[in-house]
Amino acid sequence: MELTTLSLNMDIPRPSQAKAKRKKRIILGTIGVLALVAATVGLSRLQPAAPTVDRDLVWVDEVKRGPMVRQVRGLGTLVPEKIRWVAARTQARVETIILRPGAMVEPDSIILEMTNPDVEQAAETSRSSLRAAEAQLTNLRVQLQSQLLQAESNAAAAKAAFEQSRLRAQVNRELFEDGLVSSLELQLSEVTAEESATRHQIEQKRFRFAEESIEPQLAVQQAEVARLEAQARLRQAEADALIVRAGMTGVLSALPVEVGAQVQPGENIARVADPTDLKAEIRIAETQAKDITIGQLARIDTRNGIVEGRVVRIDPAVQNGTVLVDITLEGDLPRGARPDLSVDGTIELERLDDVIFVGRPAFGQELSTVGIFKLSDDGYAQRTQVQLGRSSVNTIEVIRGLVPGDKVILSDMSQWDANERVKLN
Repeated sequence: MELTTLSLNMDIPRPSQAKAKRKKRIILGTIGVLALVAATVGLSRLQPAAPTVDRDLVWVDEVKRGPMVRQVRGLGTLVPEKIRWVAARTQARVETIILRPGAMVEPDSIILEMTNPDVEQAAETSRSSLRAAEAQLTNLRVQLQSQLLQAESNAAAAKAAFEQSRLRAQVNRELFEDGLVSSLELQLSEVTAEESATRHQIEQKRFRFAEESIEPQLAVQQAEVARLEAQARLRQAEADALIVRAGMTGVLSALPVEVGAQVQPGENIARVADPTDLKAEIRIAETQAKDITIGQLARIDTRNGIVEGRVVRIDPAVQNGTVLVDITLEGDLPRGARPDLSVDGTIELERLDDVIFVGRPAFGQELSTVGIFKLSDDGYAQRTQVQLGRSSVNTIEVIRGLVPGDKVILSDMSQWDANERVKLN
């Protein structure tokens, strides 16, 4: 009986033990859930692994402090300071080409010959008209001179007759007073004297008129001669221009016509340039040209040497996003320098005495803020926001974000835009 009772007591679980087991299961489940959540959160917060970049494939530069020269650079060509374009004076046909581009020429050097029968005929007609007018002027001068001499002769004869009649009247008055001539004879002599005086006055006026009218009459014909002379010179110049001359010492640099070509008045048919006096024409991006001023120093690289120069002209117009800048060359030209030679020009804008600067990064524009990878001692590079200032050809001013001694990557890192840091190996 005791055994039965003991067995029954052992098979029936106690309420305290069941409760403890349930609590234990709950605690263990809760711990598992919390561990799972913690693991999930921890994994979500982990950054992706930094990509590896080969150090030899990127350009690393150190931030410096000190003087910085601001420069702009552009490509261009050498062009002559002295250029003469020879234009056709009249319509004509190219008959003969004497010289080709590259030939050295003097002012009287004949480049080519052209023909135009109408021009040549017009020149001859003008010369004939001028000769006829000159002959008329000569004949008129002789005729007027003859008329003047005749008027002078008549005036002299009238004066002599007047003097004779005046003396006769004076003598008759004296004789009349002495009773030797009649009053009628005296009156007749006095009337004759008066008539002679009047004739003398008339002839004197005729002489003065003839003398004074010579120049006006000659002037009319002289004006006609002058007009025909100018016309003849013009026509002759047109005829002479059919023989095309260089007009200056230099090199024949261009000849855009060939034998048989028909040229029109004003058409350029030859270009002569002085190869010893050259300047550089450099094209600068319009965004960089705003600080260029007359007189700034420049360096022109001809690929065979460098020559110093200064800015002398800035084209006010923008063409294809560039501004044309003329640079006069002040030093000796390098060997091989010639017109139309391609050159590289660098213009000095200003010198900054004490600034923080670095090499110009890819896509780093003046007065902008960019993300630049800054190197650290652990072999990583962290993206850093850097405010940039004034720029030069190869360097740019650092306003904020970097300090002297920092090392940064200047290469194009756009393929890692999604990463805040990279690892260098």
